[in-house]
Parts: sequence; C-alpha cells; structure tokens
Amino acid sequence: MPVIFSGLIGIDLGTTFSCVAHLTGDGMPTTIPNREGDLVTPSVVLIEEDGAIVVGREAKRSECLFPDRTAVCVKRDMGNPQYSRPVGGVMYRPEVLSAMILKRLKEDAERKLGVVQHAVITVPAYFDDTRRKATQDAGLIAGLHVLDILNEPTAAALAYTFESHVRKHGQAATFADQFARRELTVLVYDLGGGTFDVSLVKMSHDRFETLATDGDVRLGGRDWDERIVNYVSEEFLREKRSDPRTDAESLAALYQSVEQAKHALSVRANTRILVIHDAQRMSVDLSREQFDRLTQSLLTRTQMTTELVVESAGLTWSEIDRVLLVGGMTRLPQVRDMLKKLTGRDPDVSVAPDEVVAHGAAIHGGILLSRAQGSGPNSSGPVKSWASFQTIDVNSHSLGIAVRAADGGYANSILIPKNTQLPVARSRTYHTSVPNQRQVRVRILEGEAREAEACVQIGEFLIQGLPPNLPERAPIEVECRYAADGRISVVGRDPTSGQLAETTIIRQGGIEDKALHREAKKLATTEIQ
Repeated sequence: MPVIFSGLIGIDLGTTFSCVAHLTGDGMPTTIPNREGDLVTPSVVLIEEDGAIVVGREAKRSECLFPDRTAVCVKRDMGNPQYSRPVGGVMYRPEVLSAMILKRLKEDAERKLGVVQHAVITVPAYFDDTRRKATQDAGLIAGLHVLDILNEPTAAALAYTFESHVRKHGQAATFADQFARRELTVLVYDLGGGTFDVSLVKMSHDRFETLATDGDVRLGGRDWDERIVNYVSEEFLREKRSDPRTDAESLAALYQSVEQAKHALSVRANTRILVIHDAQRMSVDLSREQFDRLTQSLLTRTQMTTELVVESAGLTWSEIDRVLLVGGMTRLPQVRDMLKKLTGRDPDVSVAPDEVVAHGAAIHGGILLSRAQGSGPNSSGPVKSWASFQTIDVNSHSLGIAVRAADGGYANSILIPKNTQLPVARSRTYHTSVPNQRQVRVRILEGEAREAEACVQIGEFLIQGLPPNLPERAPIEVECRYAADGRISVVGRDPTSGQLAETTIIRQGGIEDKALHREAKKLATTEIQ
C-alpha cells in the first residue's frame, strides 16, 4: 500500500464508545487497539482534582466514585455552547471535551503508526451543520488534520462492501475496480449509544450514492438504559423507601449495572441487577421479555424512521438487497427480530458493528488521498483505482432562509430540500430595504417546518461590502452551498455590477477562532492519561 496512507486514521467518535482504524500495508482497514489493548475506548472524560485528564476505561470506572468530575455522552451536546453540566466545577465546551477523547485516540494510534498526519472523523448522518462544525473544531483542538467529516452510515456501507469484496476476491487493492459488479441497494440501520441513523445507499462499481437518510440525534442505547434504570429504581423505592436516582454516585453505579445487564440479555433470557443505595442493597430480576416491553416504544421510533426513509426514497422492501447493522445496540435480539420482520430478510452481521464505522472512515481517507495523487505521474495500482471511486451523500435537513410572512412573522423559505445529493448550490434573489444599503443580514435555517421559529437557526450570514448608492429594493443574490461533507457556506453578490460581497458566518453558539486556537495550544501541552 502506498506510503501516502501511512499517517492516516479513521475515527468513529461515538457517544459511549469510540474506535480508531488505519489501512495496513496491503490496504486492509484494521482497528488499532488502545493502550489497554481494547478495540474500543469509552468516550468518557475524568477531570482529577489536580487537573489531570483521564480518558477511557479508567474514567468510565471512576464515574461511580466521582460523577461530578466525569463527562459522559458528550456527543449529545455537540453544537451547544456548553456541556450539560459542570465537570470538576468547570463548564466546558463540548468541543473541548471531545477533543480530549480525540487526542487520546490519536496518541494511541501514534503508539502503533508513528506520527498521524490525516484523519477522517465520522458523525451521525442526521447531524446538522452546527454539530458538524463542532466536531471538526474538536479535531483541530486535538491537533488533527481533518481530511473530512463523513456520515456514519456511509462509512459503514463502505466498510461492509469492502470487506465483502476482500472475502470474495482476496485482494484489497482491486476493491474500487471490482466490487459490486451489479448495483446493490442497501439499508444501513445504525443504532449506537446515543444517536440513531438510517440510510439507503446505492452501490455500484465506482460509487456510493446515498438515496435518503433520517434519524434522531437523541435516541440510542442510553435511552434504553434510562428505561431500565427507572424501572429498577421504582422497584427499589417501593421495597426500600429510598430512590437511587436522587444520589449521583448511586445513579452512576446503577447505569453501569444496567448496561451490563443489557449486554447479558443479548445472549441470555434472564439476568439480575444489583442496586446499592443509602446503605442498602437489592437484587432485581429482569427478563428479556420485560426488557423488550419496557423499551418497545423506543424500538418503534426506529422502525417508523426506517419505514419513512424507504418511503421517501420511493422504494419498496423488495427493491432493497441488504440490511446492514451498525452500532452496539444492534446486538439486541429485539432489534434484529424487528428488522427481519419489517424487511423480510436476515440482517447482515458479517462485520463487527462497533468497528465498521472506523474502518469505513479509514477507507474513505484512503480514497481522498488517492484522489489527491491519482492524476500524478507516479500514480499506479491501488492509488489509480481508488482515485476514481466516488461517495455521494445527501443533506439530512432542508436548508432555508427566514423571510417575512404576510402575518408579520417569519417563514422558512426552503432553498435546498432534504435528501438532495451533495454537493449542491442553490440561489435566490432578495432585495434591499433602504437606499444605499451596504450590508444584508440573512438568517439560515435547517428544518422542514414552514414557520421559521420551528426550525433550527444555524447562523446569520452577514453580506457586507455592497456597492455604494444602491437604490431601495436593489436585487441581492444569495447562494447557499452544501459541501460534500454536509458543511454549509454562503456567497452574496450584487447582480447589477457582478461584484461579490464579503460573507461572514455568525454561528449560533460556535467556538470563536481565537478560543479554538487557545484551546488547541492548551491541549497540545496537556497529558491525556
């Protein structure tokens, strides 16, 4: 495999666990074990009393003892100005906490590979622009050169198909030329610890084309755990007259016990959960049948989303060739049984669901680096073949502009509808409201609702530098662009003179450049244990 891949890693930055992979010398994506020898690293951060930062298994174990110093499920707060609560008495930005996790993954990878030069980081397909930017910023703070932000279902489909090709043909280097000789339409069901995505992907010999996607950034294994935590707590309260949910340490310990019970019920019909609180202990029996009943409504939400994606793509179940499972929660029998009943076929479980996204990220990085060198005079072999491969995603949210409605409020004027192939650019003409107007402020929205206030405002775009002496109601063209990685940009121009206007993105709650570089400099000199 060419030396250009030697410093490349793919990172699955998960809500509860993260994974990192690289391409071996013969082009195979391979998971990099962390310093403890585990293939996945808990996405947990512990801030010690002396300021030391611990990430991973030890931080997760310490959650029960120091819940106020431990950050969990940081991914759910990405895009917000602050993490949901103080950690060690300090309010951190989610980007900074995520950067600590990323730096730990980077350092573990460098123990095996040497210097890491490039990284592809994955995000849920349903992440909006603000969350994608926050993830990119976290990578920069961690000292990573982020090649791309890739949707998790796309990464998973890429890895599944790659490894299917290798099993069949035994050659990684010929992947981009020979796999999937006939077109396949694949449904990717991705249920992780904190987020849920489902995507339909069409695969051919030279491209991956996402047809439709949907999901929920606040639905995942943590919600299944919460249902059981509440059930067990109510049993304890009824028997012992005390509620373990009222004590942070007891609650953290109960969450860990419930997580272990959930794993046990994936292979057993019954298990027990030990609750210790208020100097009392109690064992609560839990059967798989009870577990399924308590969490049925959560599973139904994923089923409804899956059906909606197939419907929005204009397909029937008979037109879907494979169902791929991604994320640790897909090990649950209730998930596999539901999908088999819904789709009429057995889900594909041929690749470890915890590692497949990181593998796909590494492959995508290899394709990007090959593309960068594919036209060079020395390009040959896998570089030349991988360079021609394409991945085409869609936007998971409609992109619109807030415009004044007849009733005096604001409506969402959609420029780029949901599930439009990326990259894409759409423009619309607006008008100045006063003579000699030198700038225009435009509110950019993501969402499907007609009312602007029901959508997510991802930022305000300030179009500056308009020509002087423009008359009232002078036309101003605004062009919004969705990049291939789902990031958004805007260009404004005066169509009369053809002059481009300077465009500044004022993001809602995003980290400022000065703060970003300050945090990066600080973390660069901080040891991650």
